[in-house]
Amino acid sequence: MATHKLKIFAGSGSHALAEKIAKSFGCELGNLKVSRFSDGEFQPAFEESIRGCTVFIVQSTPPPADNLMELLLMIDAAKRASAYKVIAVMPYFGWARQDRKDRPRVSIGAKLVANLLVSAGVDRVITMDLHADQIQGFFDVPVDHIHANRVFIPYIESLGLDNLSVATPDIGGAKRAHSYASYLNAPLVVCHKHREKANEVAKMIAIGEVKDRNIILLDDMIDTGGTITKAANMFMEQGARSVRAVATHPVLSGAAYENLNNSMLSEVILTDTIPLRADKDTSKLTVLSTADVFADVISRVYNYNEISSQFIFAHK
Repeated sequence: MATHKLKIFAGSGSHALAEKIAKSFGCELGNLKVSRFSDGEFQPAFEESIRGCTVFIVQSTPPPADNLMELLLMIDAAKRASAYKVIAVMPYFGWARQDRKDRPRVSIGAKLVANLLVSAGVDRVITMDLHADQIQGFFDVPVDHIHANRVFIPYIESLGLDNLSVATPDIGGAKRAHSYASYLNAPLVVCHKHREKANEVAKMIAIGEVKDRNIILLDDMIDTGGTITKAANMFMEQGARSVRAVATHPVLSGAAYENLNNSMLSEVILTDTIPLRADKDTSKLTVLSTADVFADVISRVYNYNEISSQFIFAHK
């Protein structure tokens, strides 16, 4: 068992989720204050002693970049305050789509973010459903890459759908979808898409059983909603009974809420790794909490226990 005291703190971008994680773990959130200056600069400060503590900082890093910068400053502040270990709990790891040079003269943003976190002094990273598994190798510290299947599978099973097919909106998500399809004993449908530019799909075709099927359309995130709604509408036009989207990270930028609401999707199942906007229509959206999963992983990491047994399955 660990002998260092544990404390959990919340960044501004994940305060609601951090509160639920702390409650599930059985502790109160630590006191942290973020001072903001008129020019937009900000400075987080721990309002209690963390000397010798194992500090878990919960912060997703969707845009704007303030969320990432705040996390870096909190890590640095914790190290300078003599914390024993500083562990970043990043439910959503931003910049994960920039995991390689897919064209000349671009940055590998995910590697840069990993370098920044390590340079700030992080000892470990806990994150969920990375856009690309290889991002774990960008870090020189341990990364616990956990999956949302523990949240999604019970909900999908509770729907009691017959003639179930599991689909992926692109080839890149085939491994994830295959794992769900194998577990649920359902056939796999793969969409092949062609993009002419970022966030815009020009053409899409489906490979697999669609007609008269109830389809679970899986992805790691929904950004503008263009790809997932195009796939759902295509499935319905090809004779599917229903299509439900399942995605871990609700980035939901641009006209995403409108795109989802106007699509043929019967339900959009998400997690709370990124908070939804309060000013949008969320009637089609079902949000499942990841708090118990993160609390369990935090407990296992803190007590030096293995975490692999807490997953329903790994993506193989």
